[in-house]
Amino acid sequence: MRPAIRLLAAVSKRLEPGSPTGLAGLTTHGAPRSALIFLYTSTLRKLQQIPEHSVYRQATEALTKQRLSIIESVKPAGYDSWLEKVQWQIHNRGESYRKNFGLENEGEAVGAFAYTRFKDPENLKPTSGDHAGEIPDAMKDEVPDSIVEIEPEPQMTLEQVQEIEEKIGAGLLEEVIQVAEGEMRLVDKMIASKVWEPLEEQAPEGQWSYFERGAH
Repeated sequence: MRPAIRLLAAVSKRLEPGSPTGLAGLTTHGAPRSALIFLYTSTLRKLQQIPEHSVYRQATEALTKQRLSIIESVKPAGYDSWLEKVQWQIHNRGESYRKNFGLENEGEAVGAFAYTRFKDPENLKPTSGDHAGEIPDAMKDEVPDSIVEIEPEPQMTLEQVQEIEEKIGAGLLEEVIQVAEGEMRLVDKMIASKVWEPLEEQAPEGQWSYFERGAH
């Protein structure tokens, strides 16, 4: 069931950044579209370090690409003119910012900016928990000390937000952002652990046969 507070937002047709979502400790994100684009593109880039035969990479890549395509398909009014403006700003004054993040183009830098330096500090989250308002731990080492200030991406309408939420089918966008943050951190751990490599000690033959479908 959609939280009642979200339904009340139908009156204004837009969601107010920082307002309650109806879920405890979770407030409305100020730039969910840009944040998710950055998180998903970052995750996909990191997955390139894992061999293609890895089942984890295959599954995560497929889901991430699917959700990214959904996010990119919905654009708020005025998005194209806004993007043109901030791309110019980053291209001309944010070279060090792109290099710091290891980004390939201005579009990715725009998403990174929205995720790490959104103008309202209340929307720089993890969006819940004891550390609300802080830059997520996964990003602390990546945030440059000085970057060009740009205006936030135009807000989506409530209808656009609901369209994305229905297509993804994983709760509110703020919940989707939390999952995306967790996946991005998990990729780093999977890479560090090299989970795709063979076990040093192979499991005895038939150890897992009890759990196979149709075994009983």
